[in-house]
Amino acid sequence: MATDRAAFVFPGMGPTRFADVARFMVVHPSARDLVAVADDRLGYSLVDRFSEADGDYSTEAQIAFLVNCLAMAAWAESEFGVSPDYCTGPSFGGKAAAAYSGALSTSDAVWLTAEFARCLKEYFAVEHADAVTQSFARTPPDRLAEITAELDDAGAWYELSCRVDEDFAMLTLSESRVEWLGDRLRAAGGLPLYQMRPPMHCAAFTGLAMKADDEVLSRLDFADPAVAVVADQDGTVLTTGAQVRAMLLDGFTRPVQWPAVVGALTGVGVSTVYVCGQDALFGRVGVTTESFTVVSADPTRAMQPKRRRAAV
Repeated sequence: MATDRAAFVFPGMGPTRFADVARFMVVHPSARDLVAVADDRLGYSLVDRFSEADGDYSTEAQIAFLVNCLAMAAWAESEFGVSPDYCTGPSFGGKAAAAYSGALSTSDAVWLTAEFARCLKEYFAVEHADAVTQSFARTPPDRLAEITAELDDAGAWYELSCRVDEDFAMLTLSESRVEWLGDRLRAAGGLPLYQMRPPMHCAAFTGLAMKADDEVLSRLDFADPAVAVVADQDGTVLTTGAQVRAMLLDGFTRPVQWPAVVGALTGVGVSTVYVCGQDALFGRVGVTTESFTVVSADPTRAMQPKRRRAAV
């Protein structure tokens, strides 16, 4: 089996402020070209709308995050002379992976991102309006099992939405249970972190998946990827357009299993991952840093003068 392979990782989306990426989107050649593609598909200026948008996860913030991830992949190819053997994208990053791989055009990925955002807003305005996803660290599986057993005993609904690392996960549950969960996590030595709304990656959201399939995915054509995609749900290596489409649809109802992705990448000989985009999570957790050489490719680094850029 070949070794010393490389993979591009497109991170899940965190809070994205216009001020942090505005200059990159306007000045950097890689970003500027992709912003033009987005403007053409959207029929408006992405940068202008993003500058006026409210919230860290607005539709425009999501599209900008996608565009910037793809721009960073182009920069990483040029800067490091790398052609990745695989690509992957946990959670939101799956959209960028689909586009980078060639399964979707950049223009279609922009439209998909905008339409998925619309579907989420419409669905959660009516269904599961009280659901929230709570992330937490320092909570080993046995401790988490004790906590979820209490939820089971109480007849409370919950689902695991993401396994980030051995002791780092995300649960989706009713907002009325969040304070209780935080107390139980702290009592078990865990560390509650941030909450996400709208929630994602739950089997209960089948209606959302059906809506996205009917209103968005059914209107797109998926090509076989030129770069193999590793599915964020289970680490399966995807080589057909139909498989990439299914991965995006499964993202609504199946949890992210990042350790499985890491295991799949190491299993095919990947030793270096390039994290393309703003990332405060997947490229930094122990399961990633202990398994790979991790190279950050984010807008801040791309905008640094070459003479000041640190060697890898």
